[in-house]
Amino acid sequence: MKIVILDALTFGETSLETLSALGELTTFQTTAPTETLERIKDANVIITNKVVITKEMMDICSALELICIAATGMNNVDLEAAKSKNIEVKNVVAYSTDSVIQHTFSLLFYLVGQSSYYDNYVKDGSWSRSPIFTDVSRPFFEIKDKKWGIIGLGSIGQGVAKVATSFGADVSFFSTSGKNHSEEYLQVELDTLLRECDIITIHAPLNETTNNLLNYEKLSLLKERAVVLNLGRGGIINEDDVARIIDERELFFGLDVLAKEPMMKNHPLLSIKSQQNLYITPHIAWTSIEARDKLIEGVKNNIEKFYA
Repeated sequence: MKIVILDALTFGETSLETLSALGELTTFQTTAPTETLERIKDANVIITNKVVITKEMMDICSALELICIAATGMNNVDLEAAKSKNIEVKNVVAYSTDSVIQHTFSLLFYLVGQSSYYDNYVKDGSWSRSPIFTDVSRPFFEIKDKKWGIIGLGSIGQGVAKVATSFGADVSFFSTSGKNHSEEYLQVELDTLLRECDIITIHAPLNETTNNLLNYEKLSLLKERAVVLNLGRGGIINEDDVARIIDERELFFGLDVLAKEPMMKNHPLLSIKSQQNLYITPHIAWTSIEARDKLIEGVKNNIEKFYA
C-alpha cells in the first residue's frame, strides 16, 4: 500500500510512526498546488490536511482508493467526484474539542485581563518606577454574572457553555443551522444575542448561512466593551468591518481563524489603532499536543478500517 502525506508540517513534531507501519509511506512537509498531482499519481492513500484534491487529479490517479483528511472540515476535497469514482473520503471528528475549548478561554483571558498591557508594563520597567504597589489603569471585569452568547452549539459550543457556566456566566445561544436545541441554555435570535451579551464566542462551520454573518451592520449591535471571539471559521466575521469598528468603539476581538490563511501582509487588521483590543492567533486552537496525537490516531484508524 502506497501512502502519501502532503502537508506533514501542519502536524509539527507529532509522531507519524504508526502510519509508516501501515505501508510504504512518503511524507512531504508542504505541497504546492502545482506539485500535488505528481506526488499522488501512484498513491493508494492520500493524507491531506489542507492540500486541495480535485476531480481532475482523481481522474488521473487510477490507484487511488482512500483520501484521509487530517481534519474535520472536508471542503478541500471534491466529494462528489470521489463518490462517482468510488474513492472513499474519511475525516477525523472531535479530536480537537478540548483543545479549542481551552483556547477559547485563552483568548478571552488575554483580552479581558489586559495581558499585553500589563506584561509590557512590568518588562519595560514601569512597575519598578511606580509610586504604588499595583496598577489599576486598565481595569478588567469578571465573567461571573456576565451574559455569554454562543454562536453554534455543537460539541465545542456545548463544552464552552459548560465551562462558562462554571464561572457563573449566563449562557444563551444562536443556532446557525436552526437544528441545535438545548434544555440547559436559552436559544435566542442573533440580533438579541449581539445586543445583550458581554462575551460572544463563535463555534460554527463556514457555509452559505454563516458566511459574512457578522458584518458591520451586525457588529454595530454590540454593546460597549463586548468581547467577540471567533474559533469557528474565517469568513464568518467580516474582517474589513472589524478593522473599521474596532477603531470607532470600545470593542474587543479575538480571532484564531481568518478568511485567508496565512494572514495577508497588508491585512487591514494590522493597521488599526486599537491594537490592544485585538488578539489574533495563527489558527492554533486545534493544535494541542494531545489533539494532534488524537488526529494521527484517527487517520490511522480510518486507514485500518477501510482495508480491514
